[in-house]
Amino acid sequence: MGEIFAGRYELIDPIGRGGVGAVWRSWDHRRRRYVAAKVLQQSDAHTLLRFVREQALRIEHPHVLAPASWAADDDKVLFTMDLIRGGSLAHLIGDYGPLPPRFVCTLLDQLLAGLAAVHAEGVVHRDIKPANILLEATGTGRPHLRLSDFGISMRKGEPRLTDTNFVVGTPGYFAPEQMLGAEPDFPADLFAVGLVALYLLTGEKPDSQALVEKFLAGGVPEAPIGVAEPLWQVIASLLQPDPQARFRTANGTRKALAAAAEVLPETPPDEEPVEVFEQVGPLPAGFGPEGPQAPAHGAQHANAAVAAAPPVASPTGSFPLAPPGQPTTQAPPPMTPPEGPTTPPTPTPTPSPYGAQSETAPLAQQPEQLTRQYTGMAPQQQGYGYPQQQSMAGQPPAQQPVTPAAVPKQRSAPAGARSGPPKAVVLPVLLVAVVCLAVGVWALLTA
Repeated sequence: MGEIFAGRYELIDPIGRGGVGAVWRSWDHRRRRYVAAKVLQQSDAHTLLRFVREQALRIEHPHVLAPASWAADDDKVLFTMDLIRGGSLAHLIGDYGPLPPRFVCTLLDQLLAGLAAVHAEGVVHRDIKPANILLEATGTGRPHLRLSDFGISMRKGEPRLTDTNFVVGTPGYFAPEQMLGAEPDFPADLFAVGLVALYLLTGEKPDSQALVEKFLAGGVPEAPIGVAEPLWQVIASLLQPDPQARFRTANGTRKALAAAAEVLPETPPDEEPVEVFEQVGPLPAGFGPEGPQAPAHGAQHANAAVAAAPPVASPTGSFPLAPPGQPTTQAPPPMTPPEGPTTPPTPTPTPSPYGAQSETAPLAQQPEQLTRQYTGMAPQQQGYGYPQQQSMAGQPPAQQPVTPAAVPKQRSAPAGARSGPPKAVVLPVLLVAVVCLAVGVWALLTA
């Protein structure tokens, strides 16, 4: 089983790694489902502040993957989100290369729908790239895209966490104004969407710097090989170096994209369909579709058989302790009160879990040995109902036979007689009493 974080999230296995943390497949013991948990690796103030910003983002949209909850345990923190199993757009391009134009239009429409919801909250993503765009494992059905990783996102008007001379984001997906230190704005996200679209259509990472130079040198360049002209015009409007010349909103881009998709040629029927495979590996041992699995019935039966087996003495004569919560295998013999003078009860030697017992046989089984009357004055000597002490070598000492001369005779007092103190005590007490009386009389007379 994995480590349980904050008493709720059981970390199972890592499935990804980002700039500030690792993503784990985890089991939520409260909601009884698998989630993705992003565990923060660094604990400096700057990273913690970014973490607080990211986990505070709550956007409910089918194409946005925002944090759902968070937890802290000692010096570690994490937040959780839905577990997406189909990998990212980078995985999809790695499997198929360039994608069909109509399939790309479907993906871009979903991406722009999610981005419109993010912008409606006043948030600029600032890190749109193929690795941050995840896919549900839908197989050959309609794809389902989720925009994720809001680690460096910020609301418009919030103070920046970096100096104005530094640029935060992924190289190759910066808008030109970001390189110049401009304040983050929505058109910068739309520029990154244009680069993602070009990546999906060509299967290669675009050179943003070379594209900007072509735009500045001669306007809109020619469409890349394999990209239809209507679709290229929409993408080129997103890649304009001047943010004022781009689409201003994600919804406006969606309308233009839908118009361009209508004039695209139909997909040939013999073309291989794009299948979104499950990229998350199988669950490790001990976990199933419904969560952590209980021990197998065979293992429980084996444990019960071992627990029920009688204890076996070790070579030193000791016995193992019984498992906790289970009764001992042997019960002590019932105790019956003696009737009149008789021999003391002799317990049957049973194995003890705390060490070796005496190996002396009961007196009733020892021949040529006498017993004495069990009274309150009987001395507690060896051989009278008490176990013999074992020698250091583990062998019992030799038994000494008891003779009648060794047993002192007991005299019983006459019936009705009362025993008194001995004479050696009576005389001194009487003498002290007489002296005290004389002193008292003398004191009264002289007063």
